[in-house]
Amino acid sequence: MHATRIIVLFVCITFCVNGYDNEHTSEHSLELTQSLNLARQELIQETCGRLPLKWGLDDLPPSQLEHILVDDDHKLLYCYVPKVACTNWKRILMILAGKWNDTDVLSIPASLAHSPGMFRNLSSVSKEDRDIMLENYQKMIIVRNPFERLLSAYRNKLEGDLPSAKYFQDRVGKRIIKAFRENPSNESLEYGHDVTFKEFALFLTNRSKELADVVNNEHWQPITSLCHPCLIKYTLVGKYETLLDDSLLALHTINASQIQFPRLARTSGTSEKLRKYFSQLDLPLIRKLYKLYKYDYKIFNYDLDNIVGFDLG
Repeated sequence: MHATRIIVLFVCITFCVNGYDNEHTSEHSLELTQSLNLARQELIQETCGRLPLKWGLDDLPPSQLEHILVDDDHKLLYCYVPKVACTNWKRILMILAGKWNDTDVLSIPASLAHSPGMFRNLSSVSKEDRDIMLENYQKMIIVRNPFERLLSAYRNKLEGDLPSAKYFQDRVGKRIIKAFRENPSNESLEYGHDVTFKEFALFLTNRSKELADVVNNEHWQPITSLCHPCLIKYTLVGKYETLLDDSLLALHTINASQIQFPRLARTSGTSEKLRKYFSQLDLPLIRKLYKLYKYDYKIFNYDLDNIVGFDLG
């Protein structure tokens, strides 16, 4: 086991055992969170150092930097990742930028936080200004177990009857069913409302040209493709599993502790849901899915133990 992994494990155990009252964040608790943050940064750098990088930051087209939002007043660059608390962090950025008068984060409609043009992003910044920002600003990313994030995207966008699901069912679901289901019913072809998880997995792994315009959607695109952690040295590395603690550290770091990050109800039965849905896939298909997200798994230190009982490494 690498020394960095031992540090991460030690800090996690210490942090979880001690616990603390988030209403009155103590200096000690922030130090513990920062220790874990630094260990995550070191692990990212170690892992990236072993990977063959094909290009540098200057080689990326501007569109590859659209997910990195800019807050000049607080000197923050935030790479938002769909299905990893990005709605609440976009709401916070609105409050920080004076685009919302209330400090209650949840009072901002989600649709407003996601509206086009709400934030400046790094793709619109000149190379000279971009390099200055990357050198001097805090750079934040919040990550999540790749398959957990993938399942969340499937359940939110292709299952159920929420407006966002209806939108994706109509524009993506119908096409998935047409491409991957034998003898689909007319109802399924018309509404796209009953895409199975296996059909979703086949859609992602087949990479057909006919579906190229939707297969790279941000909701299931790998985090490494959205945020480029081997090219950008993130200084605030949060995880969904420790979201509140990491968000408190981030707010403290950018001098915005007056904003309360929302306390979200913990989703119960996540491991059971993962096993339920992934049991519908055979191991070769899981391997193909893993290959799509393998850099997310390696760089952010996740494994597949809770899905297949071992890591596909």
